[in-house]
Amino acid sequence: MKAKDIMTCDVISVKKDTPIENIAKILIEKRISGVPVVDEENKVVGVVSETDIVKKEKNIKVPSFITILQGVVFLESIKNMEEDIKRVAAYKAEDIMSDDVLTVNEEDDLEYIANLMIEKSINRVPVVDDERKIKGIICRYDIIKSMFNR
Repeated sequence: MKAKDIMTCDVISVKKDTPIENIAKILIEKRISGVPVVDEENKVVGVVSETDIVKKEKNIKVPSFITILQGVVFLESIKNMEEDIKRVAAYKAEDIMSDDVLTVNEEDDLEYIANLMIEKSINRVPVVDDERKIKGIICRYDIIKSMFNR
C-alpha cells in the first residue's frame, strides 16, 4: 500500500501569517491535531500542532545567575530564555511552527511511513510532490484505519 492510497487529499492548511487564534479554532472545529503551513506556491514550510500551541502558554524560565566581582555569570542559557520569550509573544503560525518538517511522497510505502512516524515521534506527515507542493496528509489514524479496513 502506498501513501496515495491512504492519504487525506482535502488538506486543511494555513499560511505563515495565520493568527494562532485562527489555527486553534481550525483544530477545534475540524477535530484535527495539527495543520501544515504552506507558502504562496502551496509548498510545505512548516507544521503547527496542538503541542506547539500549548507550548506557547508555557511560562518563561529565567536563567539562574550568580554575581562575581560585580559581574553577572549566567548558569543557564540565555538563548533558552530568548526562545521562551519569542514563543510566549507569538501570534502567527510562523512564530510557533516546526520548520524541520518531514514529508513523504505519494509513492512511498505504508511501512516506510509508519516507521518514520514512530521513529521520529510525529503524528502527521505531509505528502508532497517533487517541488514540496502539498498533495495530501497522513496521520496515525489513517494508518490504523488502513490496517483494519483491508
